[in-house]
Amino acid sequence: MRRRDFIKVVGGSVAAWPIAAHAQQPAQAVIGFVNSASRQGYEPQISAFLKGLSESGYVEGQNVAIEYRWAEGHSDRLPGLLADLVRRKVAVIVATSSPAALAAKAIATTIPIVFEGGMDPVRTGLVASLNRPGGNLTGVTSRYVEVAPKRLELLHELVPTARVVALLVDPTNYAAQAKANIRDVQAAAGKLGLELHVLNANAERGFDGVFAELAQLRAGGLVIGDSAYFFVQSRQLAELALRHAVPAVFVSREFVAAGGLMGYGGSLSDSYRLTGVYTARILKGDKPADLPVQQAAKVKFYINLKTAKALGLNAPTTLIGRADEVIE
Repeated sequence: MRRRDFIKVVGGSVAAWPIAAHAQQPAQAVIGFVNSASRQGYEPQISAFLKGLSESGYVEGQNVAIEYRWAEGHSDRLPGLLADLVRRKVAVIVATSSPAALAAKAIATTIPIVFEGGMDPVRTGLVASLNRPGGNLTGVTSRYVEVAPKRLELLHELVPTARVVALLVDPTNYAAQAKANIRDVQAAAGKLGLELHVLNANAERGFDGVFAELAQLRAGGLVIGDSAYFFVQSRQLAELALRHAVPAVFVSREFVAAGGLMGYGGSLSDSYRLTGVYTARILKGDKPADLPVQQAAKVKFYINLKTAKALGLNAPTTLIGRADEVIE
Protein backbone atom coordinates (compact mmCIF):
# COMPACT_ATOMS: atom_id res chain seq x y z
CA MET A 1 0.00 0.00 0.00
CA ARG A 2 1.32 3.41 -0.95
CA ARG A 3 2.02 5.86 1.89
CA ARG A 4 -0.60 8.33 0.60
CA ASP A 5 -3.32 5.62 0.56
CA PHE A 6 -2.31 4.41 4.03
CA ILE A 7 -2.75 7.92 5.44
CA LYS A 8 -6.23 8.13 3.86
CA VAL A 9 -7.28 4.82 5.45
CA VAL A 10 -5.94 5.73 8.89
CA GLY A 11 -7.35 9.25 8.68
CA GLY A 12 -10.76 7.92 7.72
CA SER A 13 -10.73 5.48 10.62
CA VAL A 14 -9.80 8.18 13.11
CA ALA A 15 -12.58 10.45 11.80
CA ALA A 16 -15.08 7.64 12.30
CA TRP A 17 -14.10 6.98 15.92
CA PRO A 18 -16.18 9.80 17.49
CA ILE A 19 -19.23 8.74 15.48
CA ALA A 20 -18.86 5.12 16.52
CA ALA A 21 -18.26 6.06 20.14
CA HIS A 22 -21.35 8.31 20.13
CA ALA A 23 -23.49 5.54 18.65
CA GLN A 24 -22.43 3.14 21.38
CA GLN A 25 -23.43 5.48 24.22
CA PRO A 26 -26.74 4.49 25.83
CA ALA A 27 -29.71 6.79 25.25
CA GLN A 28 -30.72 9.05 28.11
CA ALA A 29 -33.50 7.77 30.32
CA VAL A 30 -36.67 9.86 29.94
CA ILE A 31 -38.93 10.81 32.83
CA GLY A 32 -42.54 11.75 32.17
CA PHE A 33 -43.61 14.45 34.63
CA VAL A 34 -47.35 15.20 34.74
CA ASN A 35 -49.41 17.56 36.88
CA SER A 36 -53.06 18.59 36.77
CA ALA A 37 -52.24 22.31 37.13
CA SER A 38 -49.93 24.63 35.17
CA ARG A 39 -46.20 25.16 35.52
CA GLN A 40 -46.74 28.71 36.76
CA GLY A 41 -46.24 28.65 40.51
CA TYR A 42 -44.56 25.23 40.55
CA GLU A 43 -40.96 26.28 39.93
CA PRO A 44 -39.93 25.83 43.62
CA GLN A 45 -41.38 22.32 43.61
CA ILE A 46 -39.68 21.43 40.32
CA SER A 47 -36.37 22.67 41.74
CA ALA A 48 -36.88 20.47 44.80
CA PHE A 49 -37.67 17.48 42.56
CA LEU A 50 -34.51 18.08 40.50
CA LYS A 51 -32.52 18.36 43.73
CA GLY A 52 -33.75 14.91 44.78
CA LEU A 53 -32.71 13.51 41.41
CA SER A 54 -29.29 15.12 41.62
CA GLU A 55 -28.63 13.59 45.04
CA SER A 56 -28.46 10.26 43.22
CA GLY A 57 -26.42 11.58 40.31
CA TYR A 58 -29.15 12.41 37.79
CA VAL A 59 -29.02 15.86 36.21
CA GLU A 60 -31.61 17.03 33.71
CA GLY A 61 -30.07 17.59 30.30
CA GLN A 62 -26.91 15.66 31.16
CA ASN A 63 -27.85 12.07 31.88
CA VAL A 64 -31.64 12.21 32.11
CA ALA A 65 -34.36 13.96 30.11
CA ILE A 66 -37.73 15.10 31.43
CA GLU A 67 -40.94 15.44 29.40
CA TYR A 68 -43.26 17.83 31.28
CA ARG A 69 -47.02 17.68 30.81
CA TRP A 70 -49.44 20.15 32.43
CA ALA A 71 -53.23 19.82 32.34
CA GLU A 72 -53.69 23.55 33.09
CA GLY A 73 -56.39 22.83 35.65
CA HIS A 74 -58.39 20.60 33.29
CA SER A 75 -58.25 17.11 34.76
CA ASP A 76 -60.05 15.68 31.73
CA ARG A 77 -56.86 16.30 29.73
CA LEU A 78 -54.78 13.99 31.90
CA PRO A 79 -55.63 10.69 30.13
CA GLY A 80 -54.45 12.09 26.80
CA LEU A 81 -51.27 13.54 28.27
CA LEU A 82 -50.45 10.25 29.97
CA ALA A 83 -51.27 8.19 26.90
CA ASP A 84 -48.73 10.29 24.99
CA LEU A 85 -46.06 9.56 27.61
CA VAL A 86 -46.86 5.84 27.42
CA ARG A 87 -46.46 5.93 23.62
CA ARG A 88 -43.09 7.60 24.09
CA LYS A 89 -42.07 4.71 26.36
CA VAL A 90 -40.74 6.88 29.18
CA ALA A 91 -38.75 5.05 31.84
CA VAL A 92 -40.87 6.31 34.73
CA ILE A 93 -43.90 8.54 35.19
CA VAL A 94 -43.90 11.12 37.97
CA ALA A 95 -47.52 12.02 38.74
CA THR A 96 -47.81 15.03 41.02
CA SER A 97 -51.33 15.86 42.28
CA SER A 98 -54.06 13.38 43.14
CA PRO A 99 -55.90 13.52 39.77
CA ALA A 100 -52.62 12.92 37.89
CA ALA A 101 -51.74 9.95 40.11
CA LEU A 102 -55.14 8.31 39.67
CA ALA A 103 -55.14 8.89 35.93
CA ALA A 104 -51.61 7.47 35.67
CA LYS A 105 -52.62 4.30 37.50
CA ALA A 106 -55.51 3.77 35.09
CA ILE A 107 -53.45 4.25 31.93
CA ALA A 108 -49.82 3.31 32.63
CA THR A 109 -50.26 -0.24 33.90
CA THR A 110 -46.68 -1.39 33.35
CA ILE A 111 -44.50 1.73 33.48
CA PRO A 112 -43.23 2.52 37.00
CA ILE A 113 -45.10 5.45 38.59
CA VAL A 114 -43.95 7.72 41.40
CA PHE A 115 -46.76 9.89 42.78
CA GLU A 116 -46.77 12.97 45.00
CA GLY A 117 -49.81 14.48 46.65
CA GLY A 118 -51.73 15.15 49.81
CA MET A 119 -54.15 12.27 49.33
CA ASP A 120 -54.34 9.11 51.41
CA PRO A 121 -52.90 6.65 48.84
CA VAL A 122 -54.55 3.64 50.50
CA ARG A 123 -57.98 5.25 50.84
CA THR A 124 -57.88 6.43 47.22
CA GLY A 125 -56.82 2.99 45.97
CA LEU A 126 -53.43 3.95 44.60
CA VAL A 127 -51.60 1.32 46.65
CA ALA A 128 -52.52 -1.73 48.71
CA SER A 129 -50.66 -0.45 51.79
CA LEU A 130 -48.02 2.10 52.68
CA ASN A 131 -45.37 -0.49 53.54
CA ARG A 132 -46.13 -2.82 50.64
CA PRO A 133 -47.48 -0.73 47.76
CA GLY A 134 -47.67 -3.62 45.29
CA GLY A 135 -48.09 -3.09 41.56
CA ASN A 136 -46.20 -0.41 39.68
CA LEU A 137 -46.80 2.58 41.98
CA THR A 138 -45.12 4.14 44.96
CA GLY A 139 -44.52 7.70 46.03
CA VAL A 140 -44.81 10.40 48.65
CA THR A 141 -47.82 11.74 50.51
CA SER A 142 -47.40 15.23 51.89
CA ARG A 143 -50.27 15.20 54.37
CA TYR A 144 -51.86 18.52 53.43
CA VAL A 145 -55.31 16.92 53.02
CA GLU A 146 -55.38 15.17 56.38
CA VAL A 147 -54.47 18.39 58.20
CA ALA A 148 -57.43 20.35 56.78
CA PRO A 149 -59.34 20.09 60.10
CA LYS A 150 -56.32 21.63 61.81
CA ARG A 151 -56.63 24.63 59.50
CA LEU A 152 -60.16 25.14 60.75
CA GLU A 153 -58.94 24.95 64.35
CA LEU A 154 -56.28 27.59 63.66
CA LEU A 155 -58.87 29.83 62.03
CA HIS A 156 -61.18 29.43 65.03
CA GLU A 157 -58.31 30.25 67.37
CA LEU A 158 -57.57 33.48 65.54
CA VAL A 159 -61.23 34.43 64.89
CA PRO A 160 -63.09 32.94 67.89
CA THR A 161 -66.15 35.16 67.35
CA ALA A 162 -66.90 33.72 63.90
CA ARG A 163 -69.75 31.23 64.10
CA VAL A 164 -70.29 30.76 60.35
CA VAL A 165 -67.37 29.52 58.22
CA ALA A 166 -66.92 28.09 54.75
CA LEU A 167 -64.82 25.40 53.10
CA LEU A 168 -63.76 25.94 49.49
CA VAL A 169 -63.30 22.71 47.50
CA ASP A 170 -62.50 21.78 43.92
CA PRO A 171 -65.00 19.04 42.96
CA THR A 172 -62.87 18.06 39.95
CA ASN A 173 -59.84 17.30 42.12
CA TYR A 174 -60.97 13.69 42.59
CA ALA A 175 -64.47 13.34 44.00
CA ALA A 176 -63.70 10.78 46.72
CA GLN A 177 -60.90 12.93 48.11
CA ALA A 178 -63.09 16.05 48.06
CA LYS A 179 -65.80 14.16 49.94
CA ALA A 180 -63.32 12.92 52.54
CA ASN A 181 -62.01 16.47 52.93
CA ILE A 182 -65.53 17.79 53.47
CA ARG A 183 -66.40 15.04 55.94
CA ASP A 184 -63.29 15.64 58.05
CA VAL A 185 -63.73 19.42 58.18
CA GLN A 186 -67.45 19.08 58.93
CA ALA A 187 -66.60 16.82 61.87
CA ALA A 188 -64.13 19.40 63.18
CA ALA A 189 -66.69 22.19 62.73
CA GLY A 190 -69.24 20.20 64.73
CA LYS A 191 -66.81 19.81 67.63
CA LEU A 192 -66.16 23.55 67.61
CA GLY A 193 -69.82 24.45 67.38
CA LEU A 194 -69.42 26.12 63.99
CA GLU A 195 -71.82 26.29 61.06
CA LEU A 196 -69.93 25.12 57.97
CA HIS A 197 -70.90 25.83 54.36
CA VAL A 198 -69.21 24.10 51.41
CA LEU A 199 -68.47 26.20 48.33
CA ASN A 200 -67.16 24.97 44.97
CA ALA A 201 -64.64 26.40 42.51
CA ASN A 202 -62.49 24.98 39.73
CA ALA A 203 -60.64 25.98 36.59
CA GLU A 204 -63.87 26.11 34.58
CA ARG A 205 -65.81 28.48 36.82
CA GLY A 206 -63.00 30.22 38.71
CA PHE A 207 -63.78 32.19 41.83
CA ASP A 208 -66.61 34.29 40.42
CA GLY A 209 -69.42 34.20 42.91
CA VAL A 210 -67.45 32.54 45.72
CA PHE A 211 -66.76 35.72 47.65
CA ALA A 212 -70.21 37.12 46.89
CA GLU A 213 -71.67 33.97 48.43
CA LEU A 214 -69.38 34.34 51.45
CA ALA A 215 -70.81 37.81 51.96
CA GLN A 216 -74.37 36.51 51.70
CA LEU A 217 -73.59 33.83 54.28
CA ARG A 218 -71.88 36.41 56.48
CA ALA A 219 -69.07 33.92 56.85
CA GLY A 220 -66.43 34.90 59.35
CA GLY A 221 -63.71 32.75 57.84
CA LEU A 222 -62.69 30.52 54.94
CA VAL A 223 -60.76 27.24 54.85
CA ILE A 224 -59.35 26.59 51.38
CA GLY A 225 -59.22 22.88 50.56
CA ASP A 226 -56.63 20.88 48.64
CA SER A 227 -56.45 21.47 44.90
CA ALA A 228 -53.62 21.87 42.42
CA TYR A 229 -55.70 24.63 40.80
CA PHE A 230 -56.04 26.47 44.11
CA PHE A 231 -52.30 26.17 44.66
CA VAL A 232 -51.51 27.78 41.31
CA GLN A 233 -54.05 30.53 42.09
CA SER A 234 -52.63 31.14 45.59
CA ARG A 235 -51.89 34.79 44.86
CA GLN A 236 -55.33 35.47 43.43
CA LEU A 237 -57.02 33.77 46.38
CA ALA A 238 -54.95 35.81 48.81
CA GLU A 239 -55.80 39.06 47.04
CA LEU A 240 -59.51 38.24 46.90
CA ALA A 241 -59.65 37.22 50.55
CA LEU A 242 -57.95 40.46 51.61
CA ARG A 243 -60.07 42.62 49.31
CA HIS A 244 -63.28 41.09 50.68
CA ALA A 245 -61.97 41.11 54.27
CA VAL A 246 -62.33 37.35 54.69
CA PRO A 247 -59.91 35.64 57.12
CA ALA A 248 -58.65 32.63 55.17
CA VAL A 249 -56.26 29.73 55.69
CA PHE A 250 -54.67 27.55 53.01
CA VAL A 251 -51.82 25.09 52.65
CA SER A 252 -49.06 27.13 51.07
CA ARG A 253 -46.49 29.70 52.05
CA GLU A 254 -47.07 31.37 48.67
CA PHE A 255 -50.62 32.17 49.76
CA VAL A 256 -49.42 33.83 52.96
CA ALA A 257 -46.56 35.68 51.26
CA ALA A 258 -49.09 37.10 48.78
CA GLY A 259 -51.21 38.51 51.60
CA GLY A 260 -53.19 35.49 52.74
CA LEU A 261 -53.76 35.26 56.48
CA MET A 262 -52.47 31.78 57.36
CA GLY A 263 -51.03 28.66 55.79
CA TYR A 264 -50.74 25.20 57.30
CA GLY A 265 -49.73 21.97 55.63
CA GLY A 266 -47.04 19.55 54.61
CA SER A 267 -43.80 20.91 53.21
CA LEU A 268 -44.10 20.69 49.43
CA SER A 269 -40.38 21.23 48.89
CA ASP A 270 -39.67 18.27 51.16
CA SER A 271 -42.17 15.97 49.44
CA TYR A 272 -41.00 16.91 45.93
CA ARG A 273 -37.37 16.31 46.88
CA LEU A 274 -38.31 12.85 48.20
CA THR A 275 -40.21 12.24 44.96
CA GLY A 276 -37.03 12.98 43.05
CA VAL A 277 -35.06 10.58 45.27
CA TYR A 278 -37.56 7.77 44.61
CA THR A 279 -37.57 8.49 40.87
CA ALA A 280 -33.78 8.13 40.83
CA ARG A 281 -33.98 4.83 42.68
CA ILE A 282 -36.36 3.46 40.06
CA LEU A 283 -34.07 4.65 37.26
CA LYS A 284 -31.32 2.65 38.98
CA GLY A 285 -33.43 -0.50 38.95
CA ASP A 286 -35.52 -0.54 42.13
CA LYS A 287 -39.12 -1.74 41.79
CA PRO A 288 -42.03 0.45 42.99
CA ALA A 289 -43.54 -2.52 44.82
CA ASP A 290 -40.41 -2.72 46.99
CA LEU A 291 -40.37 0.97 47.95
CA PRO A 292 -42.71 1.87 50.84
CA VAL A 293 -44.77 5.00 50.37
CA GLN A 294 -43.03 7.84 52.18
CA GLN A 295 -44.82 10.41 54.30
CA ALA A 296 -43.31 13.88 54.25
CA ALA A 297 -43.28 14.46 57.99
CA LYS A 298 -42.71 18.21 57.97
CA VAL A 299 -45.84 20.28 58.56
CA LYS A 300 -45.35 24.04 58.52
CA PHE A 301 -47.43 26.92 59.83
CA TYR A 302 -47.25 30.44 58.38
CA ILE A 303 -49.04 33.61 59.51
CA ASN A 304 -49.14 37.09 58.02
CA LEU A 305 -49.44 39.63 60.85
CA LYS A 306 -49.77 42.51 58.42
CA THR A 307 -52.89 40.89 56.99
CA ALA A 308 -54.19 40.10 60.47
CA LYS A 309 -53.87 43.78 61.38
CA ALA A 310 -55.63 44.83 58.15
CA LEU A 311 -58.51 42.50 59.09
CA GLY A 312 -58.66 43.91 62.60
CA LEU A 313 -57.45 40.69 64.20
CA ASN A 314 -55.10 40.38 67.15
CA ALA A 315 -53.11 37.18 66.87
CA PRO A 316 -52.48 35.68 70.32
CA THR A 317 -48.84 35.22 71.24
CA THR A 318 -49.46 31.49 71.75
CA LEU A 319 -50.46 31.23 68.07
CA ILE A 320 -47.56 33.36 66.82
CA GLY A 321 -45.12 31.31 68.88
CA ARG A 322 -46.13 28.12 67.05
CA ALA A 323 -45.54 29.58 63.59
CA ASP A 324 -42.60 28.38 61.51
CA GLU A 325 -42.58 31.76 59.78
CA VAL A 326 -44.19 35.07 60.68
CA ILE A 327 -44.62 37.61 57.89
CA GLU A 328 -44.86 41.21 59.11
